[in-house]
Amino acid sequence: MSNQATALILGAALLAATAGHAADKDAASPPKPALHPDSWTSDGTVTANGKAIAYQAVVGTLIVHPKGWEDDDALPVADHPPAPGSEDTGSQSAEVAPPEHGVEASMSYVAYLAKDAAPARRPITFVYNGGPGSSTIWLHMGAFGPQRVVTADDTYTPAAPYQLVNNDETLLDATDLVFVDAPGTGLGRFVGKDAKKAFWGIDEDGNAFANFVTAFLTRYGKWNAPKYLFGESYGTTRSAVVANILEQDKGINLNGVILLSQVLDFELGPDDADNNPGQDMPYVLALPTYAATALYHHKLGASPPPLDQLLQQVEQFATHDYLQALQAGAALDPATRDAVASKLHDYTGLPLAYLKRANLRVDGGEFEHALQADAEQTTGRLDTRFSGPVMDPMAKDAAYDPQSAAIGSAYVSAFNDYVRRTLHYGGARIYKDGIDVGKDWDFKHQPPGAKEPLDGTTPNVMPDLAAAMKYDPNLKVMLNAGYYDLATPFFEGLYEMRHLPMPQSLQANIELKQYPSGHMVYAHIAALRTLHDNVADFIRRTDHGGHGPAQGPAHAQ
Repeated sequence: MSNQATALILGAALLAATAGHAADKDAASPPKPALHPDSWTSDGTVTANGKAIAYQAVVGTLIVHPKGWEDDDALPVADHPPAPGSEDTGSQSAEVAPPEHGVEASMSYVAYLAKDAAPARRPITFVYNGGPGSSTIWLHMGAFGPQRVVTADDTYTPAAPYQLVNNDETLLDATDLVFVDAPGTGLGRFVGKDAKKAFWGIDEDGNAFANFVTAFLTRYGKWNAPKYLFGESYGTTRSAVVANILEQDKGINLNGVILLSQVLDFELGPDDADNNPGQDMPYVLALPTYAATALYHHKLGASPPPLDQLLQQVEQFATHDYLQALQAGAALDPATRDAVASKLHDYTGLPLAYLKRANLRVDGGEFEHALQADAEQTTGRLDTRFSGPVMDPMAKDAAYDPQSAAIGSAYVSAFNDYVRRTLHYGGARIYKDGIDVGKDWDFKHQPPGAKEPLDGTTPNVMPDLAAAMKYDPNLKVMLNAGYYDLATPFFEGLYEMRHLPMPQSLQANIELKQYPSGHMVYAHIAALRTLHDNVADFIRRTDHGGHGPAQGPAHAQ
């Protein structure tokens, strides 16, 4: 299985009970202990674009079950929490009866609900990272929460203590926010026999998130609010699945789906592309990112063109001469082969002999290892602006990701401090920022119209997003991507959007935004500001008047 499929990228709550042994089939066996939904409420204020926004922060867990459970059992109703704007009520907790089959999960979350707005109609956005196997501390602490951790832009961030600052770029000026952790991550847990099998998979995960959304809308009285999904990395895969489930199974139309660093068709990614001979598109779609990266690291000669001009040239070459040369395979004539290799050298900075030896095909890991090999530096994967010492100079591929090494500790440490010190929640419980789902993750997927799940390790959820857009032709989609992302290259996202199986007229419902940053676009502060303004503007144009007063002007462009 490719690295992209298992580690695209790299909240909080608790559950108060332990999991027992798997229930015995004997009816006399005692029932399994249930998980407990709970919440803790506190107040805060954030300044966004010069305007103070008072909010209620709710951190807690909600309980979800495998698909089909609601068909046989009535969901218990927990104590209803206070309405936004009320006084802090502390912990809300209610036990639920264990399902007969003994499998359930608590999903942890942190919600920020603005006080100076009509809560029932104010937009709400469900935000999550990807992985699969990642919690949502990254978007929470780096992008849109009321406080943001400070990290270095494209170099290593020194060790603790880390600094938390007021986040001017929080999206609370446009929408209420719910940062949701995937089952098994954060402070959420699951219980029951084969619980991993019940929640770790494309369709299983999508079902869990769709159930979380409906539970949250019910618990917090947000059914008539404008609704949005915001997913990053594998979270975009999840959003395609969840959007379709919400519409066709739950009766919930969304105002918008916001995608960051998209991957819908896993066969198109550059990681380990050499393991799939005959599929040449990963090399074509990664080439613009190779070129942008080579330009950033001064590998393109003395006077290269500016980034925008370079990308225009490279995209033209990639989709014409380069694609034709790759598709020719062994029939490619030597003269054309030499000409294409020379052009690749001009656009990537890689040695001509290396490109020929690679048969014109350099996958992501090889590029990351080779670009700065002369300086014994590894180029980043999630953000190619980052570099780090090479682990093994004689290796073929990069051994690690320098950006993850450079900023991971800051996010993990800052959130663990913040959730306890500021949100007053978590105690001695362990927060799982990420888990290794490895071979336990089920990449089989049943796309709309299929009679059964399709086997394979390279799933494709383009049909799910297209189905959601056809089912609701008013649904708006926004794709955001960084030029320096080699986990999910920006040109791959464009290709996927242009090949969605739907009427041409629906292409008008898709917006495309690109940034001079990497996979975590928000790690570059200037890009974060633009990302905020673009997303806030998208929400205000599609919320049908539900935004309320808690908003400020966008940053000057």
